[in-house]
Amino acid sequence: MKSKVNEIQIGYKENLKASLSIGCSQDACRILYDNWNKDTIGLCESFKILLLNNSNMVKGVYELSTGGLTGTFVDVRILFGIVLKSLSTGVILAHNHPSGKLIPSEADKQITTKIKQGALLLDIKVLDHLIIVPNGGYYSFADSGIL
Repeated sequence: MKSKVNEIQIGYKENLKASLSIGCSQDACRILYDNWNKDTIGLCESFKILLLNNSNMVKGVYELSTGGLTGTFVDVRILFGIVLKSLSTGVILAHNHPSGKLIPSEADKQITTKIKQGALLLDIKVLDHLIIVPNGGYYSFADSGIL
């Protein structure tokens, strides 16, 4: 008797050619903020990743999770699955603070460290982690020297 199992297919479809380049945290913030739903950025916390190729050209933005007023859950396994599936070599992490506070919490720092450690094993560069607030302001972990 022949064993039957599910067939696994993995794919990534690029609809647009990468044309936006990231040179600094302000570039990344502008792209992320432009792609954030302005109706919800002040209501609930979301975590997104900006996927980059080896030349720091933007491949896309992926919303990993949406939570409540003060937090959202980040499943690191899904994050790396998306990064690997899209054949990205760099990533910029981002989440919003609906409160407007531009101060990273201990949980923000811990998840950044966890993701950075995992990325090292996979030769993926974590270039920054941005906290974005409803008025478009931001905090950069890299610019602040804590990445």
